[in-house]
Amino acid sequence: MGSRRSAREYALQMLYQSDASGAPIGDVLAQFWTERDVPGDVREFAERLARGTAAALPEIDALLIQSLENWRLERLAIVDRNVLRLAVFEFLHEPETPPIVVIDEAIEVARRFGGDDSWQFTNGILDAIRKRLEKGGQSPR
Repeated sequence: MGSRRSAREYALQMLYQSDASGAPIGDVLAQFWTERDVPGDVREFAERLARGTAAALPEIDALLIQSLENWRLERLAIVDRNVLRLAVFEFLHEPETPPIVVIDEAIEVARRFGGDDSWQFTNGILDAIRKRLEKGGQSPR
C-alpha cells in the first residue's frame, strides 16, 4: 500500500474519532500519533487532510447533502460519512490529485473500513459530486 493511501487511512481514523467523540480535530491529532511510528511525509499528508476536511465541513457537507437522496448526512455510518468528506475535501482542495484517483482511493478505503456495500455507495455519491462540480464550473481540476 502506498504512503498516500496510508495517510488517507490515518486521516479517516482521525476524522472518525473526532466525529464519534465530538472532540476538536486538534485534540485528536495531539493524541493520535502517540502510539504510531510513521514516516514524516505520511503524517504530514494525513494531518493536512484531516485538518483541512474538518475546517471545510460546512462546504463539504453542503455538497454531500445535495447528493444524498433519501438519506440524511447524520444517518450515514460514521465511516461512510467521513470517507465521503475526506474525498470531497480532496476534490475541492487538493488539485494535484486527479478526481478519478480520489474516487478510487475512497473506494479502497471504504472497502477496508466500511460495511459490505460502503464502496458502492461511496462510488455513486462521489461520482455524482464530481459530475456536479464539473458541470457547475467548479471542476475539481
